[in-house]
Amino acid sequence: MSVDEGSGSSRHTPLLVLGKITEILDAFSLARPALTFSEIQQATGLPTSTVQRLVTNMVAQGLLDRVGDQIRIGVRMAYWAAPAVKGVDVLTIVNPVVREMRDATGETSCFFREEQGFRVCVAVADTRHVLRRDMYVGKILPLHAGSAGRVLLAWNPELAEDVLARPLEPITDTTVTSPELLRELIRQTRSDGFAITTAEREDGSSGLSAPVFNSAAELVGAVSISGPTIRMPLAKCEEWVDLLVGSAEKLTRTLGGRYPN
Repeated sequence: MSVDEGSGSSRHTPLLVLGKITEILDAFSLARPALTFSEIQQATGLPTSTVQRLVTNMVAQGLLDRVGDQIRIGVRMAYWAAPAVKGVDVLTIVNPVVREMRDATGETSCFFREEQGFRVCVAVADTRHVLRRDMYVGKILPLHAGSAGRVLLAWNPELAEDVLARPLEPITDTTVTSPELLRELIRQTRSDGFAITTAEREDGSSGLSAPVFNSAAELVGAVSISGPTIRMPLAKCEEWVDLLVGSAEKLTRTLGGRYPN
């Protein structure tokens, strides 16, 4: 009986350790890429002695890097991340996150890419509300109006200059048609890390979007939440910023991506 117990223990102990290692790795984010021992302990809730022991061993194995009191995800992890997403269709990663956003907010969530000077919806999870904005996979929209377009321009300077050089056609009474104003709004979007717009493309509608990047720090697309302004006033959009940016960061991390400098 004691042999079986010992055998069972040897099988289960590594799983417990792996769980703790996963908790430590999950403590890091693109917003907080470097942490101290104390910050890791607070984020995981693990005993200080456990954190010290595991982090020391993870540094020794290259899972983490340490400079002074600052600890980061180890560069060695990038070698494993690259083959993990090699050949993986981005949409297989995007679709579940888009659905999670829809379920959390109740509003339509999408993923947009830039294609030939337009933004194109490539993934969507529709709201279950009767009152909704018309959105579907393959819908083509202008880049100069709406939060997703703002994000796609903010991290693609060459594309932004091309759009700013063309006439900015009005779609609603509040569409931005001034190149100078749009340039400033693009700059502000890059500074904020997200964009919120109201009635730029469609009267009575609101949207908020954030960027997703690949391993080369190149923009992959924009993840968005949109719906009627009556359900999404500015205060509600601002309330959802953390959820939105967290979802964009989740996609970026899953793709092995990183933010541009």
